[in-house]
Amino acid sequence: MNALTAYEAASEIARGAISAEDYTRVCLDRITAVEPDVQAFAHLDPEHALAQARALDRHKADGGRIGPLHGIPVGIKDIIDTADYPTECGSPVLAGRRPDADATVVRKLREAGAVIIGKTVTTEFAYFHPGKTRNPRDVTRTPGGSSSGSAAAVAAGMVPLAIGSQTNGSMIRPAAFCGVFGVKPSHGLISRAGALTLSRTLDHVGAFARTIEDLALILDVIVGHDPVDPDTRPYASPSFRAGVAEPLPLPPSYAFVRTPMWDKADAEARGALEDLAKELGAREVDLPDDYRAAWDALRAIMAADMAYNLGAIVDKGGEISKQFRDLIAEGREVTAVQYLAAVRDARCYAEGMSAIFEQLSDAIITLSAKGVAPQGLGATGDPVFCTLWTLTGFPSLNLPLLANSEGLPIGVQLVGAPGRDERLLRTANALIETLGE
Repeated sequence: MNALTAYEAASEIARGAISAEDYTRVCLDRITAVEPDVQAFAHLDPEHALAQARALDRHKADGGRIGPLHGIPVGIKDIIDTADYPTECGSPVLAGRRPDADATVVRKLREAGAVIIGKTVTTEFAYFHPGKTRNPRDVTRTPGGSSSGSAAAVAAGMVPLAIGSQTNGSMIRPAAFCGVFGVKPSHGLISRAGALTLSRTLDHVGAFARTIEDLALILDVIVGHDPVDPDTRPYASPSFRAGVAEPLPLPPSYAFVRTPMWDKADAEARGALEDLAKELGAREVDLPDDYRAAWDALRAIMAADMAYNLGAIVDKGGEISKQFRDLIAEGREVTAVQYLAAVRDARCYAEGMSAIFEQLSDAIITLSAKGVAPQGLGATGDPVFCTLWTLTGFPSLNLPLLANSEGLPIGVQLVGAPGRDERLLRTANALIETLGE
């Protein structure tokens, strides 16, 4: 039962072959078996999880309407508010913090019948200082960050689905290192209300799963306008899952974009992706030299916004890492002119890359990270191959399609046009089917 995808498990629960309690117990048993090594959870209450599952079973038995995630356990990154679990943002200075209400994304999951099984480990304030989580592919290696626990929990088979967030590379990089599917949607597609605010300009909420279909399943639940998040917008579209199942009218075309950071990637990762791009017939596209400044632009925006939003926490004192203190100090040095120029430049980069989709391709193909997960647990790896797509708000996916000579995952990043997330998933599904032929 543990090998079931979220969609398969939801189907089995809906037809009465298994109960929500049965499936939740299977996930909890798996957590008991591997959590001592992986350490993906910050907060876990097995009895509370089972109580949620039993309530869902009673609701179904009484003839109540069931949602698309009825009985499916989901892990929630510990920067996202939950009314029934602490939300401590990976920091001892917020130990014992208990929100009064669920974040919008958690409320939507509950309404769809999900079991909120626990809170997954995040780096400190979703920045770089690592938490306790280890990579289930090799526990001597980092799982990435900042959504470390969410990616690791899905990769280890603890849960079929988990929620994370990204302000630079916090979804795509851990998905790549742990070898799972991950989605960072278009900016504004999923509400961030009730999640820790690092940067309104850069923050995205996303999801991890073990299949594209499961990503589509959870996106159908959590996407949508929320008046509490001013960057969300009305979304009227056929379902993501129906879209993934629908064949593309023409074979997809790909643009192979190395980005100006290509020389930072490991030789094995570069070679593997170049071979894949050639197999797919991807057209090589070189970005203009001025795109090199995009990485500095994101850094300026992120540092300034985090200084504004989280600087007061640092000022109060307490156990806070030097990495985080240094970022806040850096952000306080960013001038208004520098900040506004970085925001302007981000719009220019987005406009320039839109031409790639209008003229050349259905999706951009590039690396998700510099290579496989680095050895050691003292850092979370470099987000350099995620930065451009976060800065511009373009949707991106990690596809666990490649591996190095030791069998460790090398992530393939597929990037779509903004607002065309459904098409991006459909293109990803077509790519996977092509490689399987």
